[in-house]
Amino acid sequence: MMKLSKMHKRLLALTAALPMAAMAQDATQSSTQANAQQNAASGQLETVTVTAQRRTENIKDVPVSVSTIANEKLDVILSGGEDVRVLSGKVPSLNIESSTGRVFPRFYIRGYGNADFSIFASQPVSLIYDDVVQENPILKGYPMYDLANVEVLRGPQGTLFGRNTPAGVVKFESAKPSLKGTEGYYNFSVASHGTTNVEAAANVPLSNEWAVRVSTLRQHRDDYVSNGLAGDGKDSLEGYNEHAERVQVLYQPNGTFNALFNIHQRTTEGSARLFRANIIKKGTNSFVDNFDDGTVFTNGQNYQNLTTRGGSLRLSWDLGGVKLYSVTGYETIAEYNSRGDIDGGYNGGPGVVPFQVETASVLPDLKQYSQEFRVESKNEGPLNWQAGVYYFDEDATGGSDNFNSTTGVRTSRVLSNQKNKAWAAFGSVNYAVTDALTVRGGVRYTNDKKDFHTIEASGTTLQGPSTINSEKHKTNWDLSATYAINQDVSAYARVATGFRAPSIGAPSASGPATIADAETITSYEAGIKADLLNRRARASLSIFDYDVKNQQLTVVGGNSNVTALINADKTKGRGIEAEIEGFVTPDFKLAASTSYNYTKIDDPSLSVNRCASCTILDPINAAGRVVINGNALPQAPKWIVNLSGRYNWPLAEGNLFVLTDWSYRSKVNFFLYEAAEFTGKPLTEGGLRVGYNWAGGKYEVAAFGRNITDQQRITGAIDFNNLTGFINEPRQWGVQVKGAF
Repeated sequence: MMKLSKMHKRLLALTAALPMAAMAQDATQSSTQANAQQNAASGQLETVTVTAQRRTENIKDVPVSVSTIANEKLDVILSGGEDVRVLSGKVPSLNIESSTGRVFPRFYIRGYGNADFSIFASQPVSLIYDDVVQENPILKGYPMYDLANVEVLRGPQGTLFGRNTPAGVVKFESAKPSLKGTEGYYNFSVASHGTTNVEAAANVPLSNEWAVRVSTLRQHRDDYVSNGLAGDGKDSLEGYNEHAERVQVLYQPNGTFNALFNIHQRTTEGSARLFRANIIKKGTNSFVDNFDDGTVFTNGQNYQNLTTRGGSLRLSWDLGGVKLYSVTGYETIAEYNSRGDIDGGYNGGPGVVPFQVETASVLPDLKQYSQEFRVESKNEGPLNWQAGVYYFDEDATGGSDNFNSTTGVRTSRVLSNQKNKAWAAFGSVNYAVTDALTVRGGVRYTNDKKDFHTIEASGTTLQGPSTINSEKHKTNWDLSATYAINQDVSAYARVATGFRAPSIGAPSASGPATIADAETITSYEAGIKADLLNRRARASLSIFDYDVKNQQLTVVGGNSNVTALINADKTKGRGIEAEIEGFVTPDFKLAASTSYNYTKIDDPSLSVNRCASCTILDPINAAGRVVINGNALPQAPKWIVNLSGRYNWPLAEGNLFVLTDWSYRSKVNFFLYEAAEFTGKPLTEGGLRVGYNWAGGKYEVAAFGRNITDQQRITGAIDFNNLTGFINEPRQWGVQVKGAF
């Protein structure tokens, strides 16, 4: 429950801020809201444009299964101080989870992802923020604020985007500076557990050629979980403090040249993910009796510290027949330390805790540089094309520490360095065969090299060599066609391949360094997209089938705290995705989406070590190992469903509204094997928002709830020791004020 004293203070601050709300909120957002309200008044949806093909196009004309999240939907799901994991289940086929909390998200599209928690892990889902790839998983957790939109591109995107995109791309685009005038916004919310979320931005033209946009985010949550072992009843865990800033400078001297400078940073501190010993009832995937989410029993330290900084320079030249682009990106992690009591308990429990494990992941230094040059044609005729080159250079030093939980003293450290250099050349051609039929094709050559070396091993003896090198190259391609059945309905078909370079796992005292060979995917999909009922509704439907060769999988735990990388000979996936939204009346809007994803490991020879104390559901071979052939991929729900509705009551001076949104995902396997205890139950989370806006949508005050049914689920586990798990976010109630000038 919310602490009343702190809530009273925040409500007083909120009341004081109400008069200021008339001087806040992003003009870009307010303009969009005004346009949306005008469209709503006419009962029509806005046209949605995306950059899935590196050009701005109507979403209906793009031969890719793509979803967007923008404006009000983003604001609603982020109102409770959430991180990027809140996007999970909000669009078809997207799942996001983490065993490290808000600083290390793991993405899955169409069931295809990577559960590796190593700081050197790579993922088949690429996250691109303002045209710069965020390769390291820790960089993928950069907060969402002052965004223009989010795009989720499903299926291989390797011919046009970055690197390692065989599963798809999640693409963030921040709101940009403008020369049109001074504008800005302010967005403030308070919620349960002492949660505050403050977001603001200001756009200021400096001259006819220069403009600057400054954006900031402040998030805080009080500690609300107590350590029962301490016995003092004080809340000491699960809080966080995070702030992020971004400054963008636009230089636009004429209509042919544009330069956009971007610098940004993030600082996060607070609790690491709370592991809870023996919270799973033996033989089931249910909580133990009398489970209390407000108390843990830990004899170890628990904290996270993270600082990241970065910058980019995007240049464009319009030369008439062609347009040139240059994107230079630099990202660095200046500090990362995440320490936790992995066994989730102490020598006396809860339940049986066979041995103590307290570890920390450390990444004291990471530098990432990327450069892309691209040229795009501007032909009036049927043929258009684009081509470019891409370079990526990453230098990361990090590893893990082990601690004695009784004394708090570090007992061992393994520190390694990985250098990763990659370059690519790519091209894409669009040809309008007729007014109705357009065909597109693309090709990309990639060369990827990794050099891995262990530079420190204190307090432990490592197995195997300390140096591993890998270099792979691959050509991948895609071919698609879009056919306009009429001006409102189009159909498309696409075949695409993708590539992910080899990954390297660090050595330990329990096992040598491992290397997973490169994986490749061939994907087929077809779909239909339509504007319906004179643009009062919009719908899309896609079906897909893919095969992955040599998919990189991560073996975690077993009977000891180790990880290893392996390859599955084949994995298969197929499914369907559907979205529909529309106005029932000009004041009543509904939206729904769903996806079905079937995934299967197809490798009869593949087996892994079993867990220490769970109920295995798979066959056991003669060596006592678990055969995982035929299993679904980890964290791959078959079903994802999302529903939302908004009803608006026009009043004399504004609008009263009620909005609700619901997301559902079916059960998931936590690991490569199937076990009764390590199968996550279906998860349903609902949101509710009641508010009032006025002045054409510029100003708004609202009350909201997230996870309003307070459904509790085990969302992940540790399998090498006991039945330790971690859980989803708790219910929140709060209030929010925002405005624009």
